Amino acid sequence: MTTASLIQRLSAHLARSPNESDRARARLHLLDWLACVAGARQAPVAAVARMAEPDMLTRAALLGNVLEMDDVHRAALLHPGPVIWPAALSAARQEKCGMDALLDGAVRGYEAMIAIGATFDAHHYAHFHPTSTAGGFGGAAAAASIFALDEAATGWALGNAASVAGGLWRMRHEDVMTKAMHAARAALEGLWLARLAREGFTGPAQALEGEQGLYAAMVREPKPMALGEEWLIHAVSFKPWAACRHAHPAIDAALELREAGKLHLPVTVETYADALKFCDRPHPVTELDAKFSIQHAVAVIADGRSATPEDFTPDAIAALSDQRAQVTVHQAAEFTAAYPQHFGARVTSDDAVVTLADTRGDPERPAGPEMLRAKLDSLVSWGGLKPVEAERAAEIALNDTSVGPLLALLEDWLE
Repeated sequence: MTTASLIQRLSAHLARSPNESDRARARLHLLDWLACVAGARQAPVAAVARMAEPDMLTRAALLGNVLEMDDVHRAALLHPGPVIWPAALSAARQEKCGMDALLDGAVRGYEAMIAIGATFDAHHYAHFHPTSTAGGFGGAAAAASIFALDEAATGWALGNAASVAGGLWRMRHEDVMTKAMHAARAALEGLWLARLAREGFTGPAQALEGEQGLYAAMVREPKPMALGEEWLIHAVSFKPWAACRHAHPAIDAALELREAGKLHLPVTVETYADALKFCDRPHPVTELDAKFSIQHAVAVIADGRSATPEDFTPDAIAALSDQRAQVTVHQAAEFTAAYPQHFGARVTSDDAVVTLADTRGDPERPAGPEMLRAKLDSLVSWGGLKPVEAERAAEIALNDTSVGPLLALLEDWLE
């Protein structure tokens, strides 16, 4: 008897049916993605997208990651929302399906993207952007679900996603728009591969573990693929602050000190090694630099701000120079050992210390409706929309049974 390949196992796993609890969770992630798109409407990427892309959902695909506020899975080290929702919505628009079909597709898309992304190792993460390399699998799975593909055809789409996976971290070192394109490319690519598979376009079943497959090219020590009973969308974290997730533990600990009246500069931050690799930037120059700077993020909190998008602009960078200089960062072995299952940090100010194993928005410290609604209200305003648009988005995302109003909302926002 032939052993099923990893992609065949995943395709069979995706054939399960999500339930109402899973769909309710997906609605929260839809709402979160809409907030991120709304907040990015006036970003330079949005201006380029309006000129370059005639399709509204392609424009939306370029905006979900711009603010660094998109949802994140810690163990897989990737952001599913900005990939899955444009792919799922594009397939739903084509099929004219209802909201349940859209939500089921999203649940399956999150599952595929996270399940495969979580098999990647530290070598992969050092060079490749997992949202991009694993994203095509998620986009393909979401679209395959909405197209009602069988296990074989879903496997073809996933195999072809492996064959074209890519996305280098080089863009982190230059002031460019590439990171936004990574998520959009994965979404559009996954949609295309599912559309091809629906018409019989085949793909390699052993594209992950086979000779000259993705693991051989990009991963030195692949981890086992974990496929459990609960859908992985329930393990995804929400991001309350407009910075790289690696800066969030320090933000959260600093906030706790501030709320206790004990945050006074200078402060010391201890956290895990990857947080320093990505976010040890004492002298940010660009907005993206500031979002990837623990020093700036903690300075924002010390200055009494809320870590919203306006706190990472060039004006904020200039205003907080003195505060940043008083933030020192170090690696702590305890946090590195717990990572990536837990993103932790310790912030010390005078004799006051706050140590956090997990941060707000993680499954251990879940985001409530109030936090997500506050984020939506803030980003709708930041994106130049009227407050009523937050009400409209929340009603559609959380209660509507039709996809049409959701597409109309995005059309209005991104015209």
